[in-house]
Amino acid sequence: MRTTHTSLLLTGLLILFSGFAGQAQSNTWKLEDCISYALGKNIQIKKADLTNSQNMLYSEQAQANRLPSLNASVSQNFNWYKGFDSFTGQYGSSNGTNSSNYALNSNVVLFNGEKLTKKIKQASVNLQGGQFYSETVRESVGINILNAYMQVLFSYESVNNAKKQIESTTQQLGLAKERVDLGVISMADYLQIKSELANEKSTLATAASQLAINKVTLMQLMELPVDPNFEISSPNLDSLLVTSIKPEAQEIYNLALGIKPQIKNAALNTESASLNVDIAKADFLPTLSLGAGLSSGYSSLTTGSNYTTQLENKINPSIGLSLSIPIFQKKQVRTNVSLANIAVSNAELDEINTKNGLRKEIEQACVDVEKAKSEYAAGLELLQSSKESYDVTDEKFKQGLLNSVDFLVQKTNLITSESKMLQARFSLIFSYKVLDFYKGIPLVL
Repeated sequence: MRTTHTSLLLTGLLILFSGFAGQAQSNTWKLEDCISYALGKNIQIKKADLTNSQNMLYSEQAQANRLPSLNASVSQNFNWYKGFDSFTGQYGSSNGTNSSNYALNSNVVLFNGEKLTKKIKQASVNLQGGQFYSETVRESVGINILNAYMQVLFSYESVNNAKKQIESTTQQLGLAKERVDLGVISMADYLQIKSELANEKSTLATAASQLAINKVTLMQLMELPVDPNFEISSPNLDSLLVTSIKPEAQEIYNLALGIKPQIKNAALNTESASLNVDIAKADFLPTLSLGAGLSSGYSSLTTGSNYTTQLENKINPSIGLSLSIPIFQKKQVRTNVSLANIAVSNAELDEINTKNGLRKEIEQACVDVEKAKSEYAAGLELLQSSKESYDVTDEKFKQGLLNSVDFLVQKTNLITSESKMLQARFSLIFSYKVLDFYKGIPLVL
């Protein structure tokens, strides 16, 4: 009886888990899901976030450097000595003494050429720049995921098209077999159709293999362990095929300059480098500091006063100003200023290079859109004419008015036009999404 209950329990658990597995397998990934998952797993993003945490600590420390320092010290000393009698010329027995000293010391910088102020501002600028760099990495991950996602969608379409071709050719092969049996067509015509079917099955195998490769590429970009049950959703892409869009590179570039994180990061890097010049120049100026202290102590050599009394009577407060004036620094300050100026020039060139790179990318994206639109329009026209020609050819072939060679030539033309149309369709959609990316529009399908 116990064995029976155990078997029923195990069976129930297996059914339950299989239900969960089936539910997990039925889940499909949208583009937004893939991007979100990748952003949470990407190592470069995590490292950028850690750098931001460091920059936050640096910023807090820079502000804390304005505060006075406060240090406490305690010392306890024991000494032993032998008294010397000058009349007898002899040393007496060893005597011991002890002393205690307590002190509080504080110091604050009153003026150092605004060096602290500049460092606080620089730390804040670096913190902002790091955040924009993180956003740049995130955008890069997003566009890479979009590209890989579109490749998977394209592969699905290629597989479906290959299956449709096989279904069509299989029907034609059956019809050809009937005609061979009736003596309407020759065995050579029948074998031509059969060869075409084998060729289309090979095409399907290649398309399926490429689909698997593209899935793996997408999962690896997501940092997702390869899962054979991984599937993506198939959104309605026809609504995205708006051929009336005329992208203006300069207009998009002007918009991107104000929103793209890499531009803001480059500008902040230049500002940080400029602040380094001011920080270096501050070393030419004097530094004024305020110091204060409080001390007390006890010594066993002091007679007639106990420990507490001595501590109360020996409280010694102190306060003072310290002025440090640089006179000769072996050209170190001038060298630092010159190096800081060179760093500013480098940062400015990096900023210009970043802007130029963005402009070129947008110009190329606009060219890609126009090219994709032209190819899509040409593909539509070619596909329409190929379908019309194929319909006529197919009807002639069914009536026995056309041999298999001429029929297969026309069918190959139709397959080629369908393939070109498919490529043009996905190329146009991807090019539109790239433009959206530069406009700051979220990547969704």
